[in-house]
Amino acid sequence: MKVLVINAGSSSMKFTLFSMQNEEVLAKGVVERVGSDKPNMVYKRADGFVAEGGVPVKNHVDALKEIVKKLVDPEVGVVKDLSEIVACGHRVLMGGDKITTPVQVTVEVKNVIREYFPLGPLHNPANLSGIEACEAAMPGVPNVAVFDTQFHQTMPPEAYLYAIPYEYYEKYGIRKYGFHGTSHRFVTGAVAKFLNRRPDETSIITCHLGNGCSIAAIKNGKVIDTTMGLTPLEGLMMGTRSGDIDPAAVIRMIDLGKTTAEVDTMLNKKSGLYGVGGIGSGDMRDTLAAADSGNARAALAIKMFVRRVIKYVGAYYVLMGGADAVVFTGGVGEYSQPIRRMVMDGLAVLGTKIDEAKNKELSGKPGVLSTADSKLMAIVMPTNEELMIARDVVTTLQLKK
Repeated sequence: MKVLVINAGSSSMKFTLFSMQNEEVLAKGVVERVGSDKPNMVYKRADGFVAEGGVPVKNHVDALKEIVKKLVDPEVGVVKDLSEIVACGHRVLMGGDKITTPVQVTVEVKNVIREYFPLGPLHNPANLSGIEACEAAMPGVPNVAVFDTQFHQTMPPEAYLYAIPYEYYEKYGIRKYGFHGTSHRFVTGAVAKFLNRRPDETSIITCHLGNGCSIAAIKNGKVIDTTMGLTPLEGLMMGTRSGDIDPAAVIRMIDLGKTTAEVDTMLNKKSGLYGVGGIGSGDMRDTLAAADSGNARAALAIKMFVRRVIKYVGAYYVLMGGADAVVFTGGVGEYSQPIRRMVMDGLAVLGTKIDEAKNKELSGKPGVLSTADSKLMAIVMPTNEELMIARDVVTTLQLKK
């Protein structure tokens, strides 16, 4: 049984084809720069074969056509016919509080996705385009939408409401929704299994650190708070996003002559490590290299980044009344030894101490990062959002492996 997982961005379409009998990845890749003059496709098979090159792609429908063409190609494909693909799963940014579980896509579901276009202008339209591209390329094949927001809907009102007039929540749905939910949910299950517990017996603080960053306080398997808010902009400092900022600073920028669109672009695409570091990159690896070479602004950006992670972990630890573990995941969390060390040093007051040998060893693989005598365990746990979505497809459609 084969399931195709699609993650459509504003100008890209990532794909992964799974054989769900053993949850094996058969092929994966991405179509990049959709709609530009030079769209490109990267295609990788499980056996190590890689193909890359330009493709005639104007939109997401074209991108999906190129993907399925490659998957069934007699020479490089991994399926003989599209009929082998029994369903498609889609990452969707915003379902708000209207859709709180994975669902088979219907007209009503697509209407909810459209309803949240204003809150996810870069993602929800692209996500819907990915769904409709699959509907066009594979008529009759069911599609399942898995929403970034759904795992966080267990937050209580005191966590998700903003201290603004209540009518803005009632009339316009302005509240904290949280994102990266599929990653936090996958990691929660994986950590529980790693600790030989059920998820509802597990209380952890999950740190998804990558280009986008978020932390979730997960008590007995349920989210009680998370750092991202109405949009993915709130919370931690990120690759190009500012994270938390005084709303008055935004008002001040507008008073200085910036348009709301300009401020939005600046906060989402020109801030974070990119904006503070000043090296022309929001990549943590580049920022660390610049700091090691003596770049003071890059070093400052790293200090700011680490400080916010420590601050939120500490706050969530107290809010939860303690935790079984703090968990590192995402590209930075799984691979960046220096960032993990700095964060762990800042969390020493909670009774955790880094095992330097483990820190060097644990790159992209699960394991305990803290010393045996640590009061608070620290764990590295690779995330796998695509596999979580594929599993959701099987469960939602009640497919038999």
